[in-house]
Amino acid sequence: MTKRMLIMVGCVILLVAALAFGKYLQIQKLIASAPKPGAQTVTAIKVTASEWQPQISAVGTLAPVRGVDVTTEIAGLVRKVNFKSGDEVKAGQVLFELNAESDLAQLRSLQAAADLAATTLKRDKLQLAAQAISQAQVDNDEAELKSRQALAAQQQALVNKKTIRAPFAGKLGITAVNPGQYLNPGDTLVTLQTIDTVYVDFYVPQKQVAELSVGQKLKLTSDGYPGVSFDAKVTAISPKVDAATRNVQVQATVPNQKRQLLPGMFANVSLEQGALKKYLTLPQTAITYNPYGSTVFVLAPAVVKDPGKDAPRDDKGNAQLIAQQVFVTTGPTRGDQVAVLTGVKEGQTVVTSGQLKLKNGTPAVINNRVQPANSPNPTPQEQ
Repeated sequence: MTKRMLIMVGCVILLVAALAFGKYLQIQKLIASAPKPGAQTVTAIKVTASEWQPQISAVGTLAPVRGVDVTTEIAGLVRKVNFKSGDEVKAGQVLFELNAESDLAQLRSLQAAADLAATTLKRDKLQLAAQAISQAQVDNDEAELKSRQALAAQQQALVNKKTIRAPFAGKLGITAVNPGQYLNPGDTLVTLQTIDTVYVDFYVPQKQVAELSVGQKLKLTSDGYPGVSFDAKVTAISPKVDAATRNVQVQATVPNQKRQLLPGMFANVSLEQGALKKYLTLPQTAITYNPYGSTVFVLAPAVVKDPGKDAPRDDKGNAQLIAQQVFVTTGPTRGDQVAVLTGVKEGQTVVTSGQLKLKNGTPAVINNRVQPANSPNPTPQEQ
C-alpha cells in the first residue's frame, strides 16, 4: 500500500514539473517574440564650457530716501487745501489750513493777559525802588508774567498746528481731503515722497556676507522697464542676521533723476562677485532633480560586444545612441542655464527634454527642431 502511494506522489510531481516547464518555455517564447522598444525621440545638446561672472542675485523692494504720509496732530475742520494732487512742493510749504478762529481768539486773550502782567511788573519795580512795596510782590509779578507768557506760547503752538506744512521738499500723491472736511488726529492727508534718489532693500544669505562691502556696485532691473538696467551702489549692510531666515538685509542707493523707479516697486538685483570663472553649462531643463540627487541622461553610441559586427544604426544610417543616466553636481544658475560642477565632461551629448521616456539602455533619436530655452539673459516672449 505504501509503495503504491509513493508511486502516485511521484507521478503527480512529474506531472506538475512537466506543466511548469512547458509554461516556462511558453513565457520565454512570448518574451522573445515581443517587439523591442523603438528609439525615443529627444532633444539634446553638447556640453560646452563658457565664461561665467559670479553674481549674487536677489529680489528687492524700492523705498524713497525720504517719504512720509502727512497727517494732522489735532482735530479740526479743513478750511483750505493749498495744492493739487501730484504737485511738487518745497520744504515748509503750506499744504492744509484748518479752522483756527476760536484758537486765535483764545491766543489774543492770553497775550493780553501776558501784556498786563508785564505792565504790572514794570510798575511794581518802580514802587520797589521807592520802597513802597516788598520784594516778594515783585517776585510774584515775575512769576505771573512767565506763567502768562507760557500759556500764550502754548496757545500759539496749538494755532501753528492748524497750519500743516510740507516737512521736506518732494512730490505729493493723491489726496482725498476737501475743504469743509473734519479731520481727526492721525488721519492720513496725503503722501509726500522724494524720489530723485531711491533705496532698494534686499536680503542675501548669511554665507554671502563676506562677499559684500559698502560702496559695491550692482545692477537693478524692474518689470516696469523691461530691458533697462539701473546702476546702484551698496550704502548700508545690516549688522544683524535675521534669526528666522538667516538672511542679512542690504540697502543700496539708486540715482533716479528721470523718476522712473517708484517706491513700492520690486526689483531684481545682481551684484558681480570676483573674477570670471569657467563652467560647464546646460539648460536647466536637462537636470532632473530627485531626493537622492540630480541626474542627467548622457547619449553615447551603442557598444558593440562582438568585434566582428558593426554598431547598430538608425533609419538614417547614423550610429544608434543609447541613454545612460548619470549623477551630477549643480552649481550657480543664470537665466535658463545651470553650471554643472561634476558628472559630465565637455563634448558629451546630454538630453535636454524627453527624459521621462528614457531609462538606462534606451535607444534614442535626437530631434532638435524645437529646443528648450538656453539663454543666460532671457527676456519675456512678448518682447
